[in-house]
Amino acid sequence: MKTIRIVVFLLCTLLASTVMVQAKKVHTLGDSTMANYDESATVTRGWGMYFGNFLTNGWTSINYAKGGRDSRGGYNELWQTAKKNVEAGDYVIITFGHNDEKNGGMDGVELYNYYVNKGDMEAAKAVDQRGTIPSTTYKEYLGKMVDEAIAMGATPIVCSPVCRSYFGSDGKIKRNGRHDLGDSFSILTADGPTTGNKVPADDHTMDYGYHSQQLASEKGVAFIDLTTATAALYESYGDAKCHEYLFDGDGSTHFNTTGALLVARECARLMKAQGIMADNITLPVDITVAPATGDFGEAYVGQTLQKEFTISGFGLTPEAGTATVTATEGILLSTNKTDWQQTLTVNYAASTLVQTFYAQLTLTQKGAVSGTITVTQGDKQVNVPVSATAISLEGGTEVNAYWRLEKDDSYTLTGPATAIDQTFEGMEVQRYANPNSATVWPEWTGYDASRKMQRDLIVGGAWPADEIDDNPARYIQWGITAAVGTELKIDKLSLFAAGCGGNGICCHAYYSTDNFETRTTIFEMKKMPANNPQYIEATPVVTLKEGEQLLVRIYPWYNGAASGKTICLSDLTIHGMAMEATGILNQKTAAEKGNKPIYDLQGRQVAADSLSATSLKKGIYIINGKKTVVK
Repeated sequence: MKTIRIVVFLLCTLLASTVMVQAKKVHTLGDSTMANYDESATVTRGWGMYFGNFLTNGWTSINYAKGGRDSRGGYNELWQTAKKNVEAGDYVIITFGHNDEKNGGMDGVELYNYYVNKGDMEAAKAVDQRGTIPSTTYKEYLGKMVDEAIAMGATPIVCSPVCRSYFGSDGKIKRNGRHDLGDSFSILTADGPTTGNKVPADDHTMDYGYHSQQLASEKGVAFIDLTTATAALYESYGDAKCHEYLFDGDGSTHFNTTGALLVARECARLMKAQGIMADNITLPVDITVAPATGDFGEAYVGQTLQKEFTISGFGLTPEAGTATVTATEGILLSTNKTDWQQTLTVNYAASTLVQTFYAQLTLTQKGAVSGTITVTQGDKQVNVPVSATAISLEGGTEVNAYWRLEKDDSYTLTGPATAIDQTFEGMEVQRYANPNSATVWPEWTGYDASRKMQRDLIVGGAWPADEIDDNPARYIQWGITAAVGTELKIDKLSLFAAGCGGNGICCHAYYSTDNFETRTTIFEMKKMPANNPQYIEATPVVTLKEGEQLLVRIYPWYNGAASGKTICLSDLTIHGMAMEATGILNQKTAAEKGNKPIYDLQGRQVAADSLSATSLKKGIYIINGKKTVVK
């Protein structure tokens, strides 16, 4: 018996050590300041995009952060996705706070239920159900993520939220910029909300960063004070330069590439200083380029691809100088996406270089292409391999789903696929009309001001005052499903969007193939010019297997409190090519005969197998994955 126990113990020990060796992931959960952004759609960047730059020894970072999430949304949505991938030995970085401040520090769900219980449904509908109380629900949801991460054998790290760049006259970040609402906050009482409450500067009742630290201490887990660290970073630049060099040009919350990279480096530096992952974090002082490999992935023949790279260098000598970027033939470079050439020269000062540049590659023929980008500073040189694969859509059946949105939400569909009806969450159709008699369409469309669009309004009609990003509970959605027996390769998404009633409408457009557990940004615009439809177009490289869906969503919000303002939408198109799905046989008789079922152009099966073609009525069918005309 003793021998058996020893063997079992050794096997368990070996298994545990194997798990620890294999565990190489850091999972990051947070809001828009940490989130991923599409480089082709916006200049905004989240620091979670760059945290992996500072990991070594095979460790990688997976970023689950999304805009608009508070700690409750972080637990209910982001963590539920992340924990499917978390393994023993992983690390989980958790940071929330920006959206927890909704409703002036009241709990959004409690406020909503207060009005429901009073029978005031109009007031209830107007409540943003995001927002938590620092000392209670905020800590509760952070604690849930911490506890569950520990139970899974992972190591949670709580980070206080990055500051907003709200500067006071003394050149310091103000109290509310540090996520302490003590100068003005709201309380939900038995008689309703009270506003404008205040506590002294040494009272941390409404300080989210303070309570995140308290939570970490209570749970006995690591804490990273990004609030203090980012306050010091911003103040080192000063108000004007901080906004110019670190932020995206639209307010005081969201970073550009430089800001996001420096915050990611600060988090990594603080972790290393505390002995957290110290041997697996690197803080290079020489020139580095991220990403280190320029893999453009798959794209269609004829498509022009762009990819963003960031050069970073710290402690460089001499203190001021230049670096050069060169590319092999077929690759063009730019710092502004306008002027493209094979060689760039970039300047740096104070021994620090942070420079974003873009590489452009046009795929002229089917197959793999490769090249190299070289960055040189003094005697230092970094080579970045570049690769892409061009694929062809020949041999498929065209699929096109089109929503005109002129008088209703009906659509036309050609090809073997199923369109997914338009749906609304927190939004509703106001009416179908032209945005305004002065509407200006892009000249190339040939449209005039009489062209109608679907005008969509927030439920309740009133846009809240404090939104700076999309609300996860407010969107408009369409989609498409691949037909049985096919693989649907999506190659185009497009639509028009406009604001009406002022220049304050903002929106994000995304697509997703996993019901929005993850998403890709195809458009972002803040303060859309009124009555000027914006053309949104993307060329994704997406393959849907039979039954899989692609969803498109528009998330609107308004810049400030307002009533009656609408977002206007029209001409949504989802286009692709349906290919025969290799090896898919869903009819037993067809499988036995070595033939495939027959479908009409709406993806409905009309015959058991291709041998039945002789009995079909006149029309167009998909037989063995190809469009066939039966006369």
